[in-house]
Amino acid sequence: MNSTSVPRASERVRRLHSQMTPQEKLAQLVGYWLDQGGEVVAPMQGEMATSNSYAQATQDGLGHLTRVYGTRPVDPVERAGWLWAEQRRLRQHTRLGIPALVHEECLTGLAAWKAATFPAPPSWGASFDPALVEDMAAAIGASMRQLGIHQGLAPVLDVVRDARWGRVEECISEDPYLVGEVGAAYVRGLQSAGVHATLKHFLAYSDSQAGRNHAPVHAGRREIQDVFLVPFEIAVRDAGARSVMNSYNAIDGVPVAATPEYLTDLLRGELGFDGVVVADYFAVAFLHTTQQVAASKADAAALALNAGIDVELPSADAYPELLAPEGAAARARSAAALDDAVLRVLQQKEDLGLLDEEFDTPPQKVELDSPAHRDIARQLAVESAVLLSNSGVLPLDGEAVRKVAVIGPNAQCHAAMMGCYSFANHVLAHHPDTALGIDVPDMHTALAQRFTRWDITYEQGCDVEDTDTSGLPAAVAAAAAAELAVVVVGDRAGLFGRGTVGEGNDVETLNLPGVQRQLVEEVVATGTPTVMVLLTGRPYALDWALEGPHAPAAIVQSFFPGEEGAPALARLLAGDDSPSGRLPFSLPRSAGAQPYTYLHPFLGGPSEVTSADSTPVRPFGFGLSYTEFSYGDLEVTPPSDAAQATTAHVRVTNTGARAATEVVQLYARTPYRSTTRPLAQLVAFTRVYLNAGQSADVEFTVPAARLAASDTRYRRVVEPGPVELWVGDCVKRRAQAAFNLTGPEHVLTASDPRLSTARVRG
Repeated sequence: MNSTSVPRASERVRRLHSQMTPQEKLAQLVGYWLDQGGEVVAPMQGEMATSNSYAQATQDGLGHLTRVYGTRPVDPVERAGWLWAEQRRLRQHTRLGIPALVHEECLTGLAAWKAATFPAPPSWGASFDPALVEDMAAAIGASMRQLGIHQGLAPVLDVVRDARWGRVEECISEDPYLVGEVGAAYVRGLQSAGVHATLKHFLAYSDSQAGRNHAPVHAGRREIQDVFLVPFEIAVRDAGARSVMNSYNAIDGVPVAATPEYLTDLLRGELGFDGVVVADYFAVAFLHTTQQVAASKADAAALALNAGIDVELPSADAYPELLAPEGAAARARSAAALDDAVLRVLQQKEDLGLLDEEFDTPPQKVELDSPAHRDIARQLAVESAVLLSNSGVLPLDGEAVRKVAVIGPNAQCHAAMMGCYSFANHVLAHHPDTALGIDVPDMHTALAQRFTRWDITYEQGCDVEDTDTSGLPAAVAAAAAAELAVVVVGDRAGLFGRGTVGEGNDVETLNLPGVQRQLVEEVVATGTPTVMVLLTGRPYALDWALEGPHAPAAIVQSFFPGEEGAPALARLLAGDDSPSGRLPFSLPRSAGAQPYTYLHPFLGGPSEVTSADSTPVRPFGFGLSYTEFSYGDLEVTPPSDAAQATTAHVRVTNTGARAATEVVQLYARTPYRSTTRPLAQLVAFTRVYLNAGQSADVEFTVPAARLAASDTRYRRVVEPGPVELWVGDCVKRRAQAAFNLTGPEHVLTASDPRLSTARVRG
């Protein structure tokens, strides 16, 4: 073993490693899924069930305990008592006394019974508020640490390219810098509580062919560097992420889990990552079973270790095969990589304090859904709701109408508030007789509580998924008899065919599921003013609802807003708060426009050389308010050369009659470089709260890295040439400026700052 291959390993860790038998080393590189049963919460889970008993699996120690709180509903305090006792057993009754690292899912909050459920990641992106996301993650981390959890499998940093992909609802945005800034904020928050964040999924997972889960990826090296790598770079270099999870996909025919090009050369070499790489669930065994690049599980283990995967999760399906007689050749090929992996795992455990903890007293009381949790959840739900259209019906006047029809399959459904990785939709769906454990009001309840003078009639109209139209006449009749109709439609999150969006729930069309469009159109046709509330995990094709005779009077888009989502949306409809969310993805015109991103060069969008129109019906960054904002001139201080930052200044004024928040977005275009560049790219943003008539001066500092791209030699460079800057969204320019970047090109280095800053003076 090369003693310098893991430079962070302490002397204590090296001494411990030197005492280990081959069996003890392997034990540190695998997890054990104690509660794994018949409920499918991971891909091909049933085919991967381990045959080892828990006693057998832990006799030489254990690397990870997999989801001890998050696989089935268990009382947190009782489970903590079991966990503390088990950790003491590992400490006292295994030869080396090394406790297990405990990991859990935490994408929308700790995925455990009775724990708070926050808005899904698209809502984080829609908020354009990294500071609030950091607060959310810190609250999640505090809950996890209290329960003896050390590592969280979040955030997801996949950049959205195709809305048909089911896992869009786990993603933050289609813009890599927005993903990076918001994702890095989550990492800082979680790790501030002493819980290691795990970046998912490295690399280019979201670019799968035709939006199909686990499908091949055909991304080129330039797209990987300039798009998919960017969020990971920010989260590693600027937030210090301590763990990374591989993606399931193959890139250009080579599975990421089997090649050191990505997990070692790129991640560790270029990005400087020095933490632990964990396998996505069963990804090592998949090299043998589904991707078929390994003739046996032992060969799969050798490929994964040499590629750079340190820990096999969720259980020991392939790595132990290296110790079998028939795995001798594979063991010899991966011996050095195995030793490096053990050193990294032991160092992680030392960093987390596991090598010193005695596990004396488990918690006797925990509060996983406190008022503080709910305050953050409510604020994020408010900030992330996007007003897509408004003919003037919003905000609602609670005194002007009395008879209201609340309609739609998501109007009386708490599950519609939560994403696929919420405990309710991920686990409790398999335990229908178990109480939810937290309070998640539905839209009907929230509207009735906010508008106490309303006489509300409720009709479901249809289900989310099926094509039964028998309930439509009653819904239409209720709307016709009302003064206002609120129609709540959208998605139902689930896994692997159980739901309309979520892991394994990929689609061929971007129409609203089932007959929900027909429901909305027939309600609108009654002539009753109609507000459509969308609770979805992906952007849908809404041209019919935004244009033409079937358009509702107003549309509010919310991406699974969490446990406080319904009260937050009721407040927005009432005008207690003004909408400030902005679209984290473009709203597609049709599924035929996929894959699509606003980050396209001239010939990547509509032009006279093609008859296909990919123009989205609402662009990235779009969002209306209940007031109006004006912008002064955009003043720019150009950098002296390509290595320096650009400063941009603009004055923003609330010209309306209501206090509200404006999301000030700064975009750039850099044409006439050595490679094609996007027509627009987000380079800075900030939220500004202004009272009616109030102004503020916003100053952005944009580092050179924001204008960089891979040149013809795949170097990340800032090239001289014209630069266009504007504030607005990716299409509409509210104020603009231009300058010419001079001097020699600047090749980015690891020390170059990646994050823009904003200063607001009121």
